[in-house]
Amino acid sequence: MPYRRTENVSRRLAARRAAIIAAARAAASEGGLAALQIEPVAAKAGIAAGTVYRYFPGKADLVAALLGEMSDAEMAALRRAAAAAPGPLSALAAAIMAFAARALRDRRLLYAAIAEPADAELNAARAAFRQTIAAEFAALIAAAASRGQLPEQDAGLATAALLGVLIEGLLGPQAPAAAGRERDVVQSLTLIALRALGVADARARGLVISNQPAST
Repeated sequence: MPYRRTENVSRRLAARRAAIIAAARAAASEGGLAALQIEPVAAKAGIAAGTVYRYFPGKADLVAALLGEMSDAEMAALRRAAAAAPGPLSALAAAIMAFAARALRDRRLLYAAIAEPADAELNAARAAFRQTIAAEFAALIAAAASRGQLPEQDAGLATAALLGVLIEGLLGPQAPAAAGRERDVVQSLTLIALRALGVADARARGLVISNQPAST
């Protein structure tokens, strides 16, 4: 009879995998991709390096798993923010603010996921993470345009420009210090992004004031 994992064993394995990914997230938040090495991550997780290798044979596998978890969390946050808004344009504004607010809470981690120079073997996982975020924003832009709430435009190109504004404004070398003024930075970036998409009066229309950054 073939071996079948018991429910308890499956839960234990899932919990150990989650602990490894949590340790990898903490390491990346502290030191970026360079800190994502198997032995230091194992130490953070309180397990042997050999155990980590059983789950993730190499760094690229560990990074892909971490970015997959991050992608799921980002998509859930963007969708919660958008779903709470009353219409397509306000949904877009809410999602932009949620993304910016979350980025400011852990700039180092998002920089590692999106912009930090990295080995070529990590490019596919990082590209997939960025493409997932881009697809979500493209859908929101297209929905607002289809309702006449944005000028007609190429949603893919508009999304690339939007992410450029957000990533440079949040993570780039010229990004302002945000400590103590996170809300102002989030609102200012959202106004800039919406103007770039064709909304000149976002504040007057209540798109920024009524859609505050998500807290989770």
